[in-house]
Amino acid sequence: MAGIVVIFDFDKTIIDCDSDNWVLDELGFTQLFNELLPTMPWNSLMDRMMQELHSQGITIQQIEEVLKRAPIHPRVIAAIKSAHSLGCELRIVSDANLFFIETILKHLGLMDYFSEINTNPGFVDEEGRLRILPYHDFTSSSPGCNLCPPNMCKGLVMERIQASQFAEGKKRFIYLGDGKGDYCPSLKLGEGDRVMPRKNFPVWELICSNPLLMKAEVHEWSDGEDLERVLLHLINMIIIEESSNISSAQLIPGDCKLEIIPISTHEAFPKVLQVPL
Repeated sequence: MAGIVVIFDFDKTIIDCDSDNWVLDELGFTQLFNELLPTMPWNSLMDRMMQELHSQGITIQQIEEVLKRAPIHPRVIAAIKSAHSLGCELRIVSDANLFFIETILKHLGLMDYFSEINTNPGFVDEEGRLRILPYHDFTSSSPGCNLCPPNMCKGLVMERIQASQFAEGKKRFIYLGDGKGDYCPSLKLGEGDRVMPRKNFPVWELICSNPLLMKAEVHEWSDGEDLERVLLHLINMIIIEESSNISSAQLIPGDCKLEIIPISTHEAFPKVLQVPL
């Protein structure tokens, strides 16, 4: 094992859209969502919208079919598989929900690459309705973070992951994300870690507003092709740093080096799907 934990956000990081908006837009419930949004927290509203879908006769199978069409850059799939093959442990920390994430990962054949998914609970109840609950029960006690939404503080999740990993031996972290909620966990990273904010997205803007607050190295990315290139470069560099007494030729299998991954291995992937504006 490389001793590296790669933590991915999900929406607009692994997939190239917001899964909540994608489902509601595709099923024609955008207007109702926008009308109700000022009245309750996003996470609570998504549970309310799933109730509305159920009452309108939308089935779980229809929701699954919509999720399977969610756009993803093919190089992100390749990056996940390559990072795993290099010995990294992969985890997800997302403010989406478990049902959406698992449905998409299973469809893409990526479930087994991740050791843990930290997200809002999502499950089908006995009435056949999809329920979406908060990760933190903020009705009884607030996580007390002014950077994150009340239902999920990713910084607290990051601290728990760090504590468990440090107990197993020194680990290096790479965190990838795009949104405001990814700023708090990025601040928890230490020297020797890397953070990969998506360029021109909220977390990138927050980091750029005061870069001195970041202890981790910052490496931006723009799209799936960029994500793969930057991520695999960082993994290779960390492995070499951690094992400077071993030649890189012995350390990293040649077929996993970013610069010589053959193009033919990715020809089976579909072209990039366009994200609707």
